[in-house]
Amino acid sequence: MQAVILAAGMGRRLKEHTKDKTKCMVNVGGQTIIERGLRILDAKGLSRIVIVTGYKSEGLTEHVNSLKLSTPVVYINNSEYENTSNLYSLNLAGEYLKEDDTLVIESDIVYEAAVIDRILESDEECLTFVSRPKPWMDGSIVTLDGDSYINDFIGADNFAFQNMDSYYKTVSMYKLSKNYLNNVYLPLLAAYVQAWGNKTHYESALKVVAFKEQRVLKAIVLENEKWYEINDIQDIDIAESIFAEGDEKLTRYMKRFGGYWRYEGMYDFCYLVNPFFPNQRFMDEMKANFETLIREYPSGMAVNSLLAAKYFELRPEQVCVGNGTAELIKSLMENFSGNIGLIYPTFEEYPHRKKKEQLVPFWVINEDFTYTVDDIMDFYKDKDIQAIVLVNPDNPSGHFIMRDDILRLEEWAAGRGVNIIVDESFVDFADIPEQTLLTQSIIDEHKHLIVLKSISKSFGVPGLRLGIIASADSDMIAAMKKDVSIWNINSFAEYYMQIIEKYKTDYEEAMSRFMDVRKRYVDKLTKIPALRVFPSQANYIMCHLENGMSSRKLADIMLNKYNILIKDLSTKEGLNGGNYIRLSVKTDEENDVVVRVLSELL
Repeated sequence: MQAVILAAGMGRRLKEHTKDKTKCMVNVGGQTIIERGLRILDAKGLSRIVIVTGYKSEGLTEHVNSLKLSTPVVYINNSEYENTSNLYSLNLAGEYLKEDDTLVIESDIVYEAAVIDRILESDEECLTFVSRPKPWMDGSIVTLDGDSYINDFIGADNFAFQNMDSYYKTVSMYKLSKNYLNNVYLPLLAAYVQAWGNKTHYESALKVVAFKEQRVLKAIVLENEKWYEINDIQDIDIAESIFAEGDEKLTRYMKRFGGYWRYEGMYDFCYLVNPFFPNQRFMDEMKANFETLIREYPSGMAVNSLLAAKYFELRPEQVCVGNGTAELIKSLMENFSGNIGLIYPTFEEYPHRKKKEQLVPFWVINEDFTYTVDDIMDFYKDKDIQAIVLVNPDNPSGHFIMRDDILRLEEWAAGRGVNIIVDESFVDFADIPEQTLLTQSIIDEHKHLIVLKSISKSFGVPGLRLGIIASADSDMIAAMKKDVSIWNINSFAEYYMQIIEKYKTDYEEAMSRFMDVRKRYVDKLTKIPALRVFPSQANYIMCHLENGMSSRKLADIMLNKYNILIKDLSTKEGLNGGNYIRLSVKTDEENDVVVRVLSELL
């Protein structure tokens, strides 16, 4: 078995990264793409490695020679790289292809050794890897028959997004037998070059073979094996996080703050959404209006405030809509020039928006992380503050204060000219009915009350980036409306607010289902001896590790070994570096995966 690596291309989309070197010389995670691949191939006992060079070939050959590989390396230079494709490059290696079974590998693929192991272990004469397509990646799209043989290459003219479930993307790595190369593929490759020129891809010839001779090219579906194709700078960023190891991988994932749909097979137990809403009927309605919404401007703040007010049964002048609550928190905190009281630990977006000297922290020091409004009033009774921020249910502890107590706190604060800012983004997850502060009578009667709510979290639509703030202080609300952009939410978020009211019953049913699932989840977590589970009225559970393992180490192992992302709270202010973790609540099936892994590790 030999390997032929196609490395002649220029990699124009990588811009400055390939200004003075070819694409496979780009560094991914401290190692060039070509070195990573060659180190893996060098350990597999191949007869030789043939590299077809082209753009910046001198630097590539010098680099490869410096690696001191034990496998013989042969170079073929494609001097016409600017005007030819990889089909021409592969044809240049034709004499070598005649001599041995061959792995054909494109040089811009980053992969782990397990990928090569799977292709070498197979007895199939002709083999390739496929994976579920990632729309932002280049590469051929194929369909498979019932025995996993490629039966069609899907061209751009025949590609249909509605058929995505039946498509696979080739991973640009092929095993072709000497017999097949000599008797089928090489004659066809030469004819293809002569007939169609040098600017098409070698997979075009494979497409002809698949059409003429069914059941020739077997496909292995990659699932848990790591690989990534590098075409642009974002691909480098994603690949570096995928191939990072240990604590570095955890750090890279956490710094992304989302976008985890790019990581196939990962369980995200860090970020917080409703697992049971929106339902399929709602999604179908959004899809049915996709073309209109993507082509039309959204309305301005006045209309969107009206829509939000309609759903929450408030007056428009009392409501401001935000691009998520994060936008509203920033504007709100800048509205206060005085000191702000904060109960720690807390959602860090609030303290991040004020200078440290403007924060007056109330540290919850009991081991249960519980507190009452009386504790708050007693602490702040002699403090110089303009407002107190209360996240309820609390994040990350899940601690909950009843609505009547919050209203009592507001009445106490009003007598001192202090505002009470309540973030009730998770209140709908509480199993105690009628706890929201977003009612007309409450807003009207409690002039020093300011309420924020994230629509993303409770309604399960974080991609829409939608939140609201409500207060009887219409001057403050008007100032915030001027502070944020007039088009601060998009048409999809606006349409969501237009239609959500008719899904209220579905939402309530989803919440009822959620509460049952959370109870089962908590019961299972509580049975793990090394885990202390804190009661929660939110869609997350805070836990303390009781066996001496650090929370950072646990998060590291769960991501690197099990592809599960959890929230390590060891750096959270107010938790004093303790070994606390936060687990989101998902479906029973997903929750059981986490319970099983935690039981195994702890």
